[in-house]
Amino acid sequence: MFLTITTTGTPERPATDLGYLLHKHPEKAQAFSTSYGTAHVLYPEADAERCTAALLLEVDAVALVRRGKGKGRGGAPDAALAQYVNDRPYAASSLLAVALSGVFSSAMKGVCNARPELPAVPRPLRIEVPALPARGGPGLVRRLFEPLGWTVTAEPVPLDTEFPQWGDSRYVRLELESADRTLAEALRHLYVLLPVLDDAKHYWVAPDEVDKLLRAGEGWLPGHPEQKLITSRYLARRWSLTRAATERLELVRLAETDDSEVEEIDNAVGAETETEERPTPLAVQRREAITAALKASGAARVLDLGCGQGQLVQTLLKDPAFTEIVGMDVSMRALTIASRRLKLDRMGERQAARVKLFQGSLAYTDQRIKGYDAAVLSEVIEHLDLPRLPALEYAVFGSARPRTVLVTTPNVEYNVRWESLPAGQVRHGDHRFEWTRAEFRAWAEAVAERHGYGAEFVPVGPDDPEVGPPTQMAVFTLTTPKEAKAA
Repeated sequence: MFLTITTTGTPERPATDLGYLLHKHPEKAQAFSTSYGTAHVLYPEADAERCTAALLLEVDAVALVRRGKGKGRGGAPDAALAQYVNDRPYAASSLLAVALSGVFSSAMKGVCNARPELPAVPRPLRIEVPALPARGGPGLVRRLFEPLGWTVTAEPVPLDTEFPQWGDSRYVRLELESADRTLAEALRHLYVLLPVLDDAKHYWVAPDEVDKLLRAGEGWLPGHPEQKLITSRYLARRWSLTRAATERLELVRLAETDDSEVEEIDNAVGAETETEERPTPLAVQRREAITAALKASGAARVLDLGCGQGQLVQTLLKDPAFTEIVGMDVSMRALTIASRRLKLDRMGERQAARVKLFQGSLAYTDQRIKGYDAAVLSEVIEHLDLPRLPALEYAVFGSARPRTVLVTTPNVEYNVRWESLPAGQVRHGDHRFEWTRAEFRAWAEAVAERHGYGAEFVPVGPDDPEVGPPTQMAVFTLTTPKEAKAA
């Protein structure tokens, strides 16, 4: 992948001043190591009238995989192959943006020790990027660059020139022109907007990315009409970071409007009085949602299948509406911990009569779990290999047949919102899979149809408008008696 920066000049202000600004001599071809390959800087032309600097990035596909975090959801073969066969070596992306900031760091900051007066001098600039991924098409490219004063040419690249009927690809050939622009401004625009258009950063976005965005966006991002989209995409749609950046950008905008400093605007509350309400943990929200659904169903005798360390059993014991609570798990160690958590050895006789723990596997039918009002499988199915799900399905829905079944499982679409979860990885090392909302709904509806249940779907946790809730819950209600279904 590469880009070129061209400027024109006069004998009084030669175009070769570009070499001073970039800190790279026009008569040399230089190479710089990066984490993902080698960046080359060379000058195809350099004289007083016209000077062009080219940044060529050779991407090492193997290094990109080795330094990446995550092997793709589920380790699917196509995901593994895509790590090696992709557009990263050829199309401008966050890789090129990082190379820009590394190779031209002084130019981006507007620093030139040899000629301190040069960085502040506007000059005519022309920037060309032959292959730029543009998720949003040429229209989005123009919406991002034109408000910054650039004349934009964004030509779609056809999928195949020999087959025009196939249409255009998601790539464009980009040309930016400006008659009056400092080089530092141009580089900061590219540093932010190249990965925004590609919308697929090659590294995990950490909180310090907010500071990088604000530094590169100083002077132009607070008032940009697409500020919200730029901020969200640059920060990989991590809502907490996007919110923090948006709040700081709004302070900058208000300070500029009021002709004052940001610190003067953001002084309503002293640091010593700041308090922040801690959000309710997702595990607690999940237990609350399960308890509410059980009470709505009228269940009194409840199974917690795959009860783990007994947190849900402990919660249900606090409500006298549940007269019998049974916890079953395949792990004896988990059951031992659950027994200690519940203090079964010190529990009163009446309370002890309400609870029972025993070992069992959902891969087999079990007479002990028949005849209950409701069964809960909370964060259980994703721990089974997919070929074993039919056995669980029959053991619960075909054999035990409680009146109500609650199943919760992670929503993989929400994983991009977890700040500490590397891109492409599942939430727990023992998860065999994590489903999208559509995949979970398809499985649940098929199970319900096969066994005479109706299925409703309930979000658990904050319901994000783009990716849904962190946990998805299906509420199965028996609608067809087993005998009628058999007939």
